[in-house]
Amino acid sequence: MSKKYYIFADRPEQLEAKGVNQSAARTLIKFHTTVSITGEWLEAFWCDRCQSTRWYYVCKTDNRTYDISLAPDELWQRVTGVVHPNGNPSVGEFTRREARVNRYQGVKAFNTIR
Repeated sequence: MSKKYYIFADRPEQLEAKGVNQSAARTLIKFHTTVSITGEWLEAFWCDRCQSTRWYYVCKTDNRTYDISLAPDELWQRVTGVVHPNGNPSVGEFTRREARVNRYQGVKAFNTIR
């Protein structure tokens, strides 16, 4: 349903978990800041049974074999070009509510803060 959103490593520990030795992982992150992880990505699939779109973490294991699981929240921070399904976690409730308002209310909007 969607294109592949490839995962990037931005810490040496993430590369070490993929089998890169410690010194090589530190060197890669030091010089490149982020490193694309080959064979892993996030992708949306449509479910005919529940009629909804779900995001999955796909990991290519062999030439024709893939491991697929629901995308965990921590992976969304390591992908570029995709919007988090629950919205930006750094945006507050007031900003989210005001973004849905159809007309500008100005200072009156601040009266609803609790």
